[in-house]
Amino acid sequence: MQNNRRKRKKRERRIKICRFCESRTNYIDFLDTELLKKFQTENGKILPRRVTGTCLIHQKLLGKAIKKARVLSLVR
Repeated sequence: MQNNRRKRKKRERRIKICRFCESRTNYIDFLDTELLKKFQTENGKILPRRVTGTCLIHQKLLGKAIKKARVLSLVR
């Protein structure tokens, strides 16, 4: 029996580097609304790490900053 399945091409994955680690940021300011909007969808949901490429530590800081900015009505 022949295997008639199509072979899938393997994509080369681009290594995502955390932009905060690159710039050695230790604190993400909740007042920087332009930065926070880049990590949100149009509806205001926080984008996941696999999409943004941030590391675990900075993703947690980013989530806290976005939530704090939401409370103060700075971002949606």
